[in-house]
Amino acid sequence: MVLQHSDRMDSLFSPQTSWVSGPIIVGAGPSGLAVAASLREQGVPFTMLERADCIASLWQKRTYDRLKLHLPKQFCELPRMAFPAHYPEYPTRRQFIDYLEDYAAAFDINPLFGHTVLSARYDETSGLWRVRASSSAGAEMEYIGSWLVVATGENAESVVPDIPGIDGFGGEVVHVADYKSGEAYRGKRVLVVGCGNSGMEVSLDLCDHGARPAMVVRDAVHVLPREVLGKSTFELAVLLMAWLPLWLVDKILVLLAWLVLGNLAKLGIRRPATGPLELKNTTGRTPVLDYGALARIRSGEITVVPGVARFGRGFAELADGRVIALDAVVLATGYRSNVPQWLQGNDFFNKDGYPKTAFPNGWKGESGLYAVGFTRRGLSGASADAMRAAKDLARVWKEATKPTKKSTACHRRCISVIF
Repeated sequence: MVLQHSDRMDSLFSPQTSWVSGPIIVGAGPSGLAVAASLREQGVPFTMLERADCIASLWQKRTYDRLKLHLPKQFCELPRMAFPAHYPEYPTRRQFIDYLEDYAAAFDINPLFGHTVLSARYDETSGLWRVRASSSAGAEMEYIGSWLVVATGENAESVVPDIPGIDGFGGEVVHVADYKSGEAYRGKRVLVVGCGNSGMEVSLDLCDHGARPAMVVRDAVHVLPREVLGKSTFELAVLLMAWLPLWLVDKILVLLAWLVLGNLAKLGIRRPATGPLELKNTTGRTPVLDYGALARIRSGEITVVPGVARFGRGFAELADGRVIALDAVVLATGYRSNVPQWLQGNDFFNKDGYPKTAFPNGWKGESGLYAVGFTRRGLSGASADAMRAAKDLARVWKEATKPTKKSTACHRRCISVIF
C-alpha cells in the first residue's frame, strides 16, 4: 500500500510524520548501501536513516589507523561496483572508505544523517511499518511505509565486559573502537583483552610503536596464515569448498596452519576441537588471520596471558594467580547487534539481534520486513542478502504501485486509520 506521488504530504500528515513510498532502510553502512544501490538500479525509491553524520561510521570513526581488509578485495566488493584496479589486494581502511563514498555517489544514495531510530513496529491494523526517530537537532519524526529493511549490521554497539575492579584501575581503559594508534602508548605496559583479529592486530601495532603489550587469550581460537604459498587462505577455502565437504576442508586448513605456523599450544594458544569453518557457521566466531603477531609472540615482544580475574589500581590479577603491572587496557572485545533495542513486537530476530533463520534464508521476515548484513559472513554475505532483498522488494513494490481502484481505496482506509 503506497502513495504514488509525494513522499511527504503536509496536507494530510502532521509536520512530524513522513510517508515513505518505498522501503525504509535503517543503517548506512556497507549493508545499507548495498541494498540501496540494488534498489536504485531497479527504480525503487527508499528513505535511509542513519544515526551518525556519515556513511559507514564504523569504518570512519571506530577503526584503528593500520586496519586493512582482512580478505582479498574481490570478496569485499559491494554489488555492481568493483574496487579500482589500482587498489592493492588488501585495501587499506582509507581506501575502503573512499570506495564506499564513491559507491554512494555513483548510486545517488543520500541518507538522512543524524537520525537515530528509537523504535520500529508493524501496525497490524493499517498493515504499515511505523519507525520513530530522533534527529541530531532534537526533533522527533515518524516514518511510515510498507517495508522495513534492517541494515544496522552485526557491529552496531561495542561490547564492554564487566570485569571486577576495572572501574578502580586508575589507568586508561579504552575499547578498540576508540583505539587509533600505538603511538600514544609508546613505552607503556598495555593489556589487550581479546585475541580475535582486532586483538592480534592491536597487539602488533603496539609493538611497532614501542609499547609492551600483553594479550589475554582466554578461550581456544583458530589462527590461520593469511596466505599459503602466495594464495589467500580464504580464497583457498572457497576453492576447496566447491569440491569437498566442509569437514574435510576444515581438516585441510588446520593441517596447513600447523605446517605454516607450527604448534601454537607452546605459545599459550589452543585450537578449538571444532574446525574453523564449522565454528564460523555455527557460532559466528571468525578465525584469526596472522599478520605477524605470532612472530612477536615467539620473540617475547607480545606476552600471552590467561583470563583476568580482577583489576586493581595499576595492575591485573590473572586467572592463574599472577599479578601484572599495567599502564593501560585496550578492550578488543568485539561488537554486537542493537536490533533488540528498537525493533518491537517482532520475533524474526533472536535476543542477540540476529535472524532466527540461518543464512542463506535469513534475509526476509513477514509483513514487509527484511534483514541485510546479519549473515556472519562479512561483506560477501551482506552483498548476497542485499541483492536478494532488493530483487524481492522491487517485485512487491511494482505490484503495489499498479494503479487500481482497490489500492486507492486501501490508501484512503490506511490514512483514516492512522491519522
